[in-house]
Amino acid sequence: MAGTRLDPIDRKILAELQADGRMTNVELAKRVGISAPPCLRRVRALEEQGYIRGYHADVDARELGFEVQVFAMVGLSSQAEFDLSAFEDRCRAWPLVRECHMLNGEVDFMLKCVAPDLSSFQSFLTGELLTASNVASVKTSLVIRNAKDDPGVPFDVLEERLSIKA
Repeated sequence: MAGTRLDPIDRKILAELQADGRMTNVELAKRVGISAPPCLRRVRALEEQGYIRGYHADVDARELGFEVQVFAMVGLSSQAEFDLSAFEDRCRAWPLVRECHMLNGEVDFMLKCVAPDLSSFQSFLTGELLTASNVASVKTSLVIRNAKDDPGVPFDVLEERLSIKA
């Protein structure tokens, strides 16, 4: 299991930074029970090893005028690797597409999209997504409300699994 390569202090650092990525190194060190210099070395090592991919602010899309959130289930005509990669590249270029996940099953991709209003999303849907090469079908679902949006992973579940294996 990937999490076993990290010691408990590394996992605690990741859990604390996931909860609050803006805390100072001194505060982080205090929370995980080590001094600041080794804490900073560990954080840098976790960044270099790819455990920490970046830091960002969690902005409220609705407060910024993006009133519409839609999930689009996309089926492609061809699932050849070249065609899958080409579609992923296209998704990265579309600003309204915020997430793109390749799936197993009836749907090839699930896209999370945001737009200022329904007509903006409709323009994207009919002018870009539906006309993209290799797109065979698109089914959309408009988000009514969001009941949960937790980032990252549940560290308490990881720690529980590791304690059982020990």
